[in-house]
Amino acid sequence: MQTQADPPVRQAPSAPSGARIPLHLELNGRPFDIEIEPWVTLLDLLREHADLTGVKKGCDHGQCGACTVLLDGKRVNSCLMLAVVADGAKITTIEGLAAVDGTLDPLQQAFIDHDAFQCGYCTPGQICSARGLIAEGRAQCRDDVRELMSGNLCRCGAYSNITDAIVDVMQLRKAAP
Repeated sequence: MQTQADPPVRQAPSAPSGARIPLHLELNGRPFDIEIEPWVTLLDLLREHADLTGVKKGCDHGQCGACTVLLDGKRVNSCLMLAVVADGAKITTIEGLAAVDGTLDPLQQAFIDHDAFQCGYCTPGQICSARGLIAEGRAQCRDDVRELMSGNLCRCGAYSNITDAIVDVMQLRKAAP
């Protein structure tokens, strides 16, 4: 069951058949302008046109969460969204979470500290999803985290460590003034 928050409803711009559509995004804090075919997914735009290969193509059907990114702060499966629908949006990928000086985001550091990955393929989507989950503020306990992260699969089975990392960051945020 996909439990991630629904992305904002956006209207795709129309274009004549086969025409490229101008698109403006903010990718990881930087402007990004491109003309793109209307059928290109956000996932393919990020990987193939913006060279943001931290976003992973897993199932390409919205069932695994490996492609999760943040769209205006909300977690979305980028394989299910046409790039043109994201026109004008702020997109954050795993590459955009660390500070400019290279300091890791608290979630990235927690994943390392809790050994919350094995092969690492799902990790970018897990971390982006966790960032969105924390921002949503709906998770109050470990069971909530497990339920609300159920749209992100880990073939290696590192779920308990992933949950530990997320709960750790949630507790740090609650303790912060």
